[in-house]
Amino acid sequence: RTHYIYHGNDGTSMPWNDTAQLNYLDPNVREAVIKTILDVAHRFPIIRFDAAMTLAKRHYQRLWYPLPGGGCDIPSRSDFNLSQEIFDQYIPQEFWREVVDRVAAEAPDTLLLAEAFWLMEGYFVRTLGMHRVYNSAFMNLLRDEDNSKYRQVMKNTLEFDPEILKRFVNFMNNPDEESAVTQFGKGDKYFGICTLMATMPGLPMFGHGQVEGLREKYGMEYKRAYWDEQPDQQLIERHTWQIFPLLKQRYLFANVEQFYLYDFYNTDGFVDENVFAYSNRYGEERSLVVYHNHFGDTSGWVRTSAAFMDKKSGEQRQVDLRAGLDLPDRKSTYILFRDRLSGLEYIRNAHAIAQKGLYIQLDAYRAHVFMGFQIVEDDEQGSWRQVHEHLNGRGVSDIHALQWELPLKAVLQPLRDIVNPGYIKYLLDQKPRNPGSLPGDAFLNEAEHRLGNLVRGAVSLLGLNPDMVEICTTFRKKMRVIYQFEGLDQATLNPTPQDVVALVAWLREDTSPDRWLAHIYWCYLDCLRQALNLPIDRFFTLLESWRVFSLIESTLRDGNITVQSSSAVTHDITLLFHMDGWLRKVGRQTPANFFRNWVQDRTVQEFLQVNTFNDRTWINAQNAKTAFALFAFEGAVEVLQVNNLGTKRAMVRLGRMAGIILSFLEKAEQSGYDLDRFIEYLE
Repeated sequence: RTHYIYHGNDGTSMPWNDTAQLNYLDPNVREAVIKTILDVAHRFPIIRFDAAMTLAKRHYQRLWYPLPGGGCDIPSRSDFNLSQEIFDQYIPQEFWREVVDRVAAEAPDTLLLAEAFWLMEGYFVRTLGMHRVYNSAFMNLLRDEDNSKYRQVMKNTLEFDPEILKRFVNFMNNPDEESAVTQFGKGDKYFGICTLMATMPGLPMFGHGQVEGLREKYGMEYKRAYWDEQPDQQLIERHTWQIFPLLKQRYLFANVEQFYLYDFYNTDGFVDENVFAYSNRYGEERSLVVYHNHFGDTSGWVRTSAAFMDKKSGEQRQVDLRAGLDLPDRKSTYILFRDRLSGLEYIRNAHAIAQKGLYIQLDAYRAHVFMGFQIVEDDEQGSWRQVHEHLNGRGVSDIHALQWELPLKAVLQPLRDIVNPGYIKYLLDQKPRNPGSLPGDAFLNEAEHRLGNLVRGAVSLLGLNPDMVEICTTFRKKMRVIYQFEGLDQATLNPTPQDVVALVAWLREDTSPDRWLAHIYWCYLDCLRQALNLPIDRFFTLLESWRVFSLIESTLRDGNITVQSSSAVTHDITLLFHMDGWLRKVGRQTPANFFRNWVQDRTVQEFLQVNTFNDRTWINAQNAKTAFALFAFEGAVEVLQVNNLGTKRAMVRLGRMAGIILSFLEKAEQSGYDLDRFIEYLE
């Protein structure tokens, strides 16, 4: 008699010619296999069972010992048919159930992972007790966009026992399948499904070369790659910012106690089976994932969950989105949340979510991972209501910044018209190139128009009514003085006091644009202070609340504008306000007494970096020179606003001012920038 050895076979195609099929009707064979599994379990913490579904009783029977008259899937096996009763006598219980029980008793720290397709994943987990099971339906059904079928798999699992979802190993390729990039591509569909894999309960599994975008199909017997492929850096980078951060927060997605799957009702009132929407919670953290696995656009509402088995009551339940995310139901309450993928932040009214759910618009293969949920109560000014109405469902990069901005829109918009890269570059182009230059009418008219908008916006917020004609007149006059100061030269001042000549020569050593911009913006802000009629401390409190200096610094820093230091410009502006009218003050006291009193100002101390070393008080040399230069500018504005340049009175006052500043320079150098000694030398 001739005997044959069968290869392993799942009945779908050719036999697996690197295997031999064992006869599991023989209890000695089953025991030998179990002992082999236990031997491996004592050496390795994880065991994967390839094609494990072929040893489930009904499939082993179908393949190798079919029922009489039932046909067969493997040629010649119809000659070995057995009745159900006889087959059950040979294999009284499921082989895998026995394996799980024996491993639990003899190697309890081993994780058993089964490859089981043909939609048997749930059976392997809930009936056979397998620790983890390959969820091939995830890969196959989502790849083919058979979305309703996979949603039904999830619903069936939730209705039976949600805990089973934790046992699934979700993947997009494995050694038996084509590579992930071959099946899913490299675009939004791939990353949408990969986002599902990273945020669903269960275990996400990445295939070899998946992140790098490699296309070669690797068999389990491969020792090396046969194709010469290079990693796709763009694909790796997108994984880095879109997928990897989600994997680092698996604690928020991995469990099922607070996991809810939702139906997505489109605007026609029908469930869109192409949309996957589910929420999860961990402590106070919440997440809501929405993905449209279809080429096309859709929009609709996430409101009611699919049914799930509640273990406490033993009954099936449903929850709405409000309960699923544990949100309040109050009209005055708003929910803030951020899309982890786009970085945009959103706001929705809590009562609206409770009544209608969450409205979402989705284009082809669009995914959202909403996280960072915050519950905020509206204030008396209704600032969050204004944000909600302003956005009207849209996202924004910084929603708290928008909440701050909206009530201040009247002043912030004209402020941005003054502080923006384009206008700053225009101001730099207007810097005088020749001695004696004066600003043109077009420049002054444009500057006055921008100032007028800023003042009108500010006074509208504060309920003031200043004299706009007076303010604009002062502004134009100061702008002309700034030009005159920038263009000071001995040739334009004849006769010129020698101290002025020396001071101008020293000032011209610094040709950076920083100080020119500081002078211009000081002019804008000083005229604004005049309009608001505020003392300097209250005015600076207002500027801080409007974040004026932050706007100037960020615009200079990020606007590709060539300056030595963005903060230096705002520091110069600040110091100019703190030396307001200094020349008049010096006229009523000695320079030494003026400086001694002036340096008591905390802002001045911070600018000069006043510090103590070896029982002596020091100031920073470079910052002191900057302060002296600013003294020259502020004093010149004070003089030339009331005296025309070139008149005898103007020259006398400029000469006196120059003498004081040159004395500051000389004594500071002699003192080595020792503050006490500097003041002593001034005396």
